[in-house]
Amino acid sequence: MFHLWIVSCVLLLSSVVSAESDLAIEITQGIDEPTPVAIVPFAWSGSSALKENIAQIVSADLGRTGLFSMMDPTTMLSFPTQQDQIYYRDWRLSKTEFLVIGRQIPAEGTQIKVEFELYDVLKEQRLLSERVSGTQDNLRDIAHYISDMIYQKLTGIRGAFSTRIVYVTAQQYGEGKVSYRLKMADSDGARPITIRQQSEPLMSPAWARDGSKLAYVSFESGRPAIYIQYLATGKREKVQSFRGLNGAPAWSPDGNKLAIVLSKDGNPEVYVLDLRSRSLARITHHYGIDTEPSWSPDGQSIIFTSDRGGQPQIYRLQLATRQLERVTYEGNYNSRGRLTHDGRFLAMVHRGDDNVFRIAVQDLKTGRLDTLTDTYLDESPTIAPNGSIILYATQKGVKGVLGGVTLDGNVRFILPATSGDVREPAWSPYLQ
Repeated sequence: MFHLWIVSCVLLLSSVVSAESDLAIEITQGIDEPTPVAIVPFAWSGSSALKENIAQIVSADLGRTGLFSMMDPTTMLSFPTQQDQIYYRDWRLSKTEFLVIGRQIPAEGTQIKVEFELYDVLKEQRLLSERVSGTQDNLRDIAHYISDMIYQKLTGIRGAFSTRIVYVTAQQYGEGKVSYRLKMADSDGARPITIRQQSEPLMSPAWARDGSKLAYVSFESGRPAIYIQYLATGKREKVQSFRGLNGAPAWSPDGNKLAIVLSKDGNPEVYVLDLRSRSLARITHHYGIDTEPSWSPDGQSIIFTSDRGGQPQIYRLQLATRQLERVTYEGNYNSRGRLTHDGRFLAMVHRGDDNVFRIAVQDLKTGRLDTLTDTYLDESPTIAPNGSIILYATQKGVKGVLGGVTLDGNVRFILPATSGDVREPAWSPYLQ
């Protein structure tokens, strides 16, 4: 049995202002032949209605990937909840390849046991069977966990439905006034909460690798300063601030250091701040602008954007040797580099001959660069911890929204919000 562990930042966050709107994912492009999957409504033996429909959430999770074609429950010929109730011939007639059934059982107090099973309809074989424990209040977490298990079984890739995203919204009110919010939501945009709200800009949120805290830039004092937000307690800590620019925080993999951009010595340079000793080391030295640092997964190098060659391109600096190499050459502008967790692929903002900013990915093993998006003014790419999806900020009409694209470019979606502009997304690491 798997006992569901819900990350403490969601349960204990104390500085929360309730949010007024959700993000809603809209698939704009999927693969040509998605795999047909049916999620049968789960049985419930309790006396009162449940707060969430687990089967519906799992179906929505898998459907949003663009990899699966989800069966509408209204077209199902039967609703099995046990293996001996499955008539494979009926499911084959409906061209279903994989079938999920489940049961929800009341337990002590508010506890609920959820049992689910995944079947290969063509082989008439059970592929997965598991029991999850939780409460009425975290049925959505249970659903995302089930989605993760099914996704991994069917694709061989760990699911990332149980992760979180943070992002910044800006909404005008009154005359010339703007409210900025730093928000956190489920990976599908549901259950948003406001971590920070103010009338001055918020920028560049970044997750620590353990998922317990964020770093971000705030202009609340009238000039940029970097803060660390502890999600479990709501505590905020201001990182030592210098005159000029203080920006673009990026956590080291061990969580003990921040790569930041400072202009205290003149032009913007990349520094590494040791959060334990508070020692500060400057790692770039050039009259050009060096910015947007990001750590390699092994913590041995930092990639960053620099215009030292005349136009913004992405460079890699080995921290031990200070050896510097230029990584990107294709296109007249490449910035905001982010590595997948295996270190092989580099997502970036890319501008080619058409002078349009799009999201691209470069295979660092082969050197191949592929443009993934066809939206407008794309920026701020962030990668799911399983490396499957890149989330980014873009424009839809005159409004800032979030977009998503798979690493191969085959599936694309948009996450519009009902109010305000949405920018600066950051995808969490795995949280359980």
